[in-house]
Parts: sequence; C-alpha cells; structure tokens
Amino acid sequence: MRDRLAALLRSILPGVFLFGFCIGTGSVTAMATAGAEYGMALLWTVLLSCLITFYLIDLFGRFTLVTGETALAAFRRHMHPAVGYFFIVALTAHVCGSVIGVMGILSDVLSEWSGSILGVRIPPVGFAVFFITVVYLLFLDGRTKVFQQALAAIVAVMSVCFLVNLLFVAPPPADILRGLVPRVPETVDGRSAFLVIASMVGTTVFSGLFILRGSLVRDAGWTMAEYGTQRRDAAFAAAMMFLVSAAIMAAGAGTLHAQGLRLNNVSEMITLLRPVAGTFAVGIFVMGIVAAGVSSQFPNVTLLPWMLNDYYGRRASMRRTDYRLIVLGISLLGLLVPVLGGRPILVMMVSQAFGAIVLPVTVACLLVVGNRRSLMREHAFGIVTNTLLGLTLAFALTMSWMSYRGLLATLNWLL
Repeated sequence: MRDRLAALLRSILPGVFLFGFCIGTGSVTAMATAGAEYGMALLWTVLLSCLITFYLIDLFGRFTLVTGETALAAFRRHMHPAVGYFFIVALTAHVCGSVIGVMGILSDVLSEWSGSILGVRIPPVGFAVFFITVVYLLFLDGRTKVFQQALAAIVAVMSVCFLVNLLFVAPPPADILRGLVPRVPETVDGRSAFLVIASMVGTTVFSGLFILRGSLVRDAGWTMAEYGTQRRDAAFAAAMMFLVSAAIMAAGAGTLHAQGLRLNNVSEMITLLRPVAGTFAVGIFVMGIVAAGVSSQFPNVTLLPWMLNDYYGRRASMRRTDYRLIVLGISLLGLLVPVLGGRPILVMMVSQAFGAIVLPVTVACLLVVGNRRSLMREHAFGIVTNTLLGLTLAFALTMSWMSYRGLLATLNWLL
C-alpha cells in the first residue's frame, strides 16, 4: 500500500509542478480581483480556461510521447528556428513581468500582515530579499527531483490554505451556479472586465505550461505505454487549478464584493477580510499567498534555462554557470517594486494579459507539427483533434482581442 501511494505521488509530480507554476500570486491577483469586483460572475472563465489547459497539456505531452521531441526543439527543426526564438523571448518577457509582480505582492502582503500581528511593520524589501534568497538557494541544488518534491510540499500547503479559507468566506451556492453561465460584466471604476478576463485566462491558459510539458514528460521517462498516466497527471493539474482558483475568487466574492468594496492591492484583503472572516481565516489566506508566491516564483525564474535546454535538445541540467547567472538576474527583478515602489497588482495583471497574446501562436504551432505525418506517423491529428484545436485557436484569438481592449481601456483611464 505504501509503495502504491509513493508510486502515485511520483506519477503526478509533473502535474504538481505545472499546477504550482500556474497558481501563484498572479492567479491570486486575477481571481481575487475578479471576485471582489464581479462576484462569482466570471467563474465560467475559470472553468473554460482549465478545460482548455487540460486539453493542451495533454496534447503537448502526447506529442512528446509519440515523437520523443520537446516543443521548442520540434518548432526549431520542423518549422523555423525563429519560431523557437519567439517563444524564448516572449515567455521570458512575460515571466520577468511576473517576477516583478509576484515579489511586489508577496512582500507587500507580508509587510502589512507583520504590522497587524507584531505591531511593527517590517519593510517589504526585507521579505523580498528573504524569499529571493530561499528560491535561489533551492535552484543552486540543480536537481530536478528536488525541485519537484519541494514544490509539491509548497503546493500542498497552498491548496489546503485556500480550500480551508473557503469554509469561512464562501458566497451563496446560487451565486456560484450563476457564475457558470457565460457573460461579460460592465466596466467597474475604469477597470475593464475584458482586462480581468484576459488576465485570468493568461494566468491559467499559460503558454509556458505547454512548452514546459514536453520536458517534464521526457524527464519522467514516460513512453506511449504510460499515456494513461500522462493523461491522468494532466487532469489532476487542471482539476486542482480550477478548485484553488475558484476558492480564491470566492474569497473576494464572499467578502469584498458582498460589502461593495473593490481591491486595489492584494494586501488590502488582510485589512478588509479580518472584520468578516476573523484573524484565523486571514492568517490562513496569508499562508496561501506565501505558498502561491514561492510555488510560482521558482518556475518563473527557471523557465528560461528550461526553454534553452528544450530548444537545443539538452537534458535537464541547471548547474551551468550561465544558467545560474541568468536565474540570479531574473530573481533580482523581484526587488524593483519593494525598493522603488509602484503598483504590483497592475504590473501583474498586465503581465498575465500579455500571456494571452502569446497563446494563439502556441496553438497554431501545435496544429502545424501535430499534422506532420512524417513526424507523428499514425498518431497525426485527426478531424476531431483539429476541430477542437481550431476552436481553441478561435478562443485564444478572442482572448488576445479582449486583452488588447482591456489594456487600452485601463491605460486610458490611468492617463
């Protein structure tokens, strides 16, 4: 029994890694903002995003099982090297913005919390330096299994915290059910609902998850004989994304939205939640935010080395000197907001919305390589797969249009 449980846990580690990558302070920001401003009205966006995420994680994983090639290596060999470079540049820009926002939000939340608990507000830069150091020291170990096991523990803490917190602040069940009916709410105080939707999609249907999937499948040693394991792992990741994202949205909907309050900074939730949910629930929520920040920060700062390994067909090796310098440079971006100030919630939402713009290219590239019979042989995409991917591409293009509209509307309001 013990051996079976250990084998099961090992079989879902790649999915746990992707789940931890996806659910970070970007998701907390997007989902809490959506809940505070629109209640549960945008829950349908979370459900649809998670279904699409499962489908694409599964397809990219199957592609690697069939061909033995990871995504960027396949794009370079079978399309054009520039395609691979596009993803490296675009996704690196995306995660750099995410790193800035993650550490800005995390340090701000902990600084606010320390003031309410200790009576002395510890400066945000102190927390930022601490967590940047912890994540970088973990990276220096260089072993993929250590990364995944550490992330699994952090993700477990995060999931429990947000799901337990739901018991204290859950909105009425009728509101949750109504939220599954698709509709776009009106703009609230200059912040377009299109930007909120695009940021929610950008943090869930994130191209980095799909590009990274092939490397995780290859490093797990899976073959087509383990396709069922790969599919179950993808389903586990997507299901957890939905449950935790919905719980975070409910925290904003059941408290702030119910009282007619809006969210400008995630740290405000500490002050605003306490009278409604109590100190204990706020403490659990803060623990969830910390775990979410660390769980996403590690994949964020290591994504570029992962992509370079993918592009050049290298086995996972994080102990190269150039990789350590790259990760250090990206990690230090987390000091920008704590040191210089700014609005981390806006930085994060713009970063996540930018991710929605990259998504159509990701789907289009999968369509190209997945239909190469010389590459996929009898596993080349059929009519059903191509139809579903075509619909996914249409959804991705719609999200890109929403992201563009939302960014313009928000910038015009700010200016």
